[in-house]
Amino acid sequence: MKEKIIQYIEKVDNLSAKTSSEIENIRIEYLGKKGLMNELFEQFKEIPPQEKKEIGLLLNNLKKSVETKIEFLKNSIENSYSKEEDKEDLTKPYNEKVLGSSHPLSIVRNQIIEIFSSIGYVVEEAGEIEDDWHVFSALNFAEEHPARDMQDTFFIEKREDNNHTVLRTHTSSVQVRTMEKQAPPIRMIAPGRVFRNEAISARAHCIFHQIEGLYIDKGVSFADLKQNLLYFAKEFFGENTQIRLRPSYFPFTEPSAEMDVSCNLCGGKGCNICKGTGWLEIMGCGMVDPNVLEASKIDSSIYSGFAFGMGIERIAMLKYGVRDLRLYFENDIRFLEQFSSSF
Repeated sequence: MKEKIIQYIEKVDNLSAKTSSEIENIRIEYLGKKGLMNELFEQFKEIPPQEKKEIGLLLNNLKKSVETKIEFLKNSIENSYSKEEDKEDLTKPYNEKVLGSSHPLSIVRNQIIEIFSSIGYVVEEAGEIEDDWHVFSALNFAEEHPARDMQDTFFIEKREDNNHTVLRTHTSSVQVRTMEKQAPPIRMIAPGRVFRNEAISARAHCIFHQIEGLYIDKGVSFADLKQNLLYFAKEFFGENTQIRLRPSYFPFTEPSAEMDVSCNLCGGKGCNICKGTGWLEIMGCGMVDPNVLEASKIDSSIYSGFAFGMGIERIAMLKYGVRDLRLYFENDIRFLEQFSSSF
């Protein structure tokens, strides 16, 4: 029996395995209920007493050898898996790794900023949490104006002096802060996120993005406004783009207008996107109301100016043919991969 155990010890030293299942088979063969070790211990009961000490020591050595070998084989396989994962497959294409893509709203925002920056507009920013003065009062909103109601505005804190804390409903508040801190001439654009208390649907959302512009100087006219916006439309939508201005009303501009661009999908002939009119509405604009200038301590008898504002989601919908606003906020990789940031 002594020679048999010594042979088993030598055999265990030479064991090898490439998979976890092979290691498990070794464990069962030697340490299982019907394995070799139990069989040898049963035989150990029959040997003479004077040999038990030596044989018992060999049996314990055999068992330890099996356990040590199994542990060694397990570690070897785990290390080999780790090394395989770290290896680069040099046969794979060099561009297999997937890179992220720009969000369509970011693409359109950057394009608009680049166009207006090229003609001297400076980007200005301010906080999304504002007070009533900068969002409404300084912009000539009447006290009873419906935009002040809970239906349109997210109120954070109601105050006794009525200068409530709100989430800004437009980036026009940035224009007010710029006029307060900077003397004319002012030529700025204000991109940013705004909030309105509206039901979320394919055509509306409680969060959206705007870019608003402001130009104040001596002798600024409506013709200057039209020329600036025509330049933007041709740069963004294409050289053949035409614009039209329709009379409208905004509390902070007078006169006010809605601006349409000729539909770049049908060339102005009429399609389902432009509802057969050949025109697409993209922004509101107008000459800055003197009351707005005076509220920011700018002398309206010396200075005049114009302002405009557009929704980035709206522009992106027209540019890319997106029909559901909610897609912009779902972060679906299949949707985002369709857009390129090239400009």
